[in-house]
Amino acid sequence: MRFESTVLAVSWIPSEAISGMTRLPFDMGVTRYDDPPPDTMHNFKELLASDRFRFANELRAWIEVEDGRIVDSGYAGRGHINVSTVRLGHREAAFAAVPLPDIQHEPVTEPDSVTFTQTSGGRTGLPAPRRVRRPPYVQIAAPLAWTTLRLTIDKEGSSHSEVVGASPFPRHWVYDDTMQLVAKTGSIDFDSWYRDAFGKHTPWGDTDSPAFVTEVESGLERELSRTIMRGRNRPQRRHLAKGQTLVEQGEPGEALFLLLDGVLAVEVDAEPVAEVGPGAILGERALLEGGRRTSTLRAVTGCRVAIASAQDIDPGVLEEIGRRHRREQAP
Repeated sequence: MRFESTVLAVSWIPSEAISGMTRLPFDMGVTRYDDPPPDTMHNFKELLASDRFRFANELRAWIEVEDGRIVDSGYAGRGHINVSTVRLGHREAAFAAVPLPDIQHEPVTEPDSVTFTQTSGGRTGLPAPRRVRRPPYVQIAAPLAWTTLRLTIDKEGSSHSEVVGASPFPRHWVYDDTMQLVAKTGSIDFDSWYRDAFGKHTPWGDTDSPAFVTEVESGLERELSRTIMRGRNRPQRRHLAKGQTLVEQGEPGEALFLLLDGVLAVEVDAEPVAEVGPGAILGERALLEGGRRTSTLRAVTGCRVAIASAQDIDPGVLEEIGRRHRREQAP
């Protein structure tokens, strides 16, 4: 009997992911940010053809089982990469992207399962002249972007997957065998990627970057995040260094927070109860239940946070999010 499974990572550039002079082409409309991919990847090939994301790592694999024994296995997926479109006035120019060879490690076969590991990625065709931190200290070609995925299929046909590594930029979203969004990388580090991701400092050299993976926020939170970022009143933004607190348990609070990038630890009575990643809505309990913070929010990584006013949010939506969270009641 043949069993097949898939894990898919798509890489895209969210708004506000780039700072400094490098974001000038985005602000001028010469190039663009990407809309978030869907919660369910109904038609991957269609979205790929419509240029909805920059890179994709499709790790698809299979095993053959006879009389309860694994007798054969192999890879069936590959990496995908899109063109880079540049707009100057009413004209457009497409720069062909440069895919790198997929790295498909030899499957690791155990008595009850087979594990597959695949790295896919490349670079955009658009030049990116810049100074870098290592010899030759100047690069013209764009940095490399990639994800490294691992998929294990057992002899009963079930499977599980994980993100082994990923480039620090852009954002990477991960879909399971049912094409449901199940995980995302928690932090974007554009500067590190821009200065370091070339040559031997990539999986095609001798280095991969560990991926800080977080759980997926709810669909309601994603909808509210769009309301916050695209509403009439643009939210303020705050940057947190690793270890810095956003709010302290017990202090008064009237603001609602949207985590744009990074990972925050939720602490109750100095004990961690959860970690949340990009897209999470935070601080709603204080707005609903007396104006005091019910937990401390501490930066696990560097973070960027949007600060919104409760006056701009439907109270019913806040109540529903509050019911779903209840993080301080977690064991």
